[in-house]
Amino acid sequence: MMWDFILRLFVAGILGAVVGLDREYRAKEAGYRTHFLVSLGSALIMVVSQYGFQDVILENSVSLDPSRVAAQVVSGIGFIGAGTIIQKQFVRGLPTAAGIWATAGIGLAVGSGMYGLGIAATLLTLAGLELLSVIFKSIGMRSSLVVFSTSDKEAINRIARVIYEKGFLLVSYDMKRLGHQEKDEYVVSIVLKARKNTEESPLLLLMEQFPEVTVERIE
Repeated sequence: MMWDFILRLFVAGILGAVVGLDREYRAKEAGYRTHFLVSLGSALIMVVSQYGFQDVILENSVSLDPSRVAAQVVSGIGFIGAGTIIQKQFVRGLPTAAGIWATAGIGLAVGSGMYGLGIAATLLTLAGLELLSVIFKSIGMRSSLVVFSTSDKEAINRIARVIYEKGFLLVSYDMKRLGHQEKDEYVVSIVLKARKNTEESPLLLLMEQFPEVTVERIE
């Protein structure tokens, strides 16, 4: 029985790492190590939930629900998922957070001995992360945060016009004025949305058409 439990942990960890490799390839916050640990930990909790209280159940007038401990994984994994999407000015990383949640489910399935279901869920999770993004690439949109500075206030208006002409969607805009002895400096933070299949980068757009602008950060 012990070797069967170890096999469940091993398989759960491998399946979680497979999902994590996809996120690692995409340079996301949660990679193969995070997914490996989430899946392995979920499988361990499921095994403990099913078999860890056998001695207690044998006592008279004692009844336990073995699913209650495993159920806490579903709600508890939300803390890790939230850590992957918390951003200062926009939400990013929802697919990765959902992938972690699905990986926890894979671990629970394998931990309960349902190997086939865990493997099928892994394949479907990978399909959801990669295949669907390819199929719906033309209609999907991605967000970008651009922070730049300039001493030419009129350049900000020109940038806004070019962004509109290029088909970018301006989601939010914030400008701070920094006073200097010689001239004022303006620091602008904007959040853009663009089609995933667009070939034009906001960074290249600013560097090529506005040499008087200094790009501070882009995400």
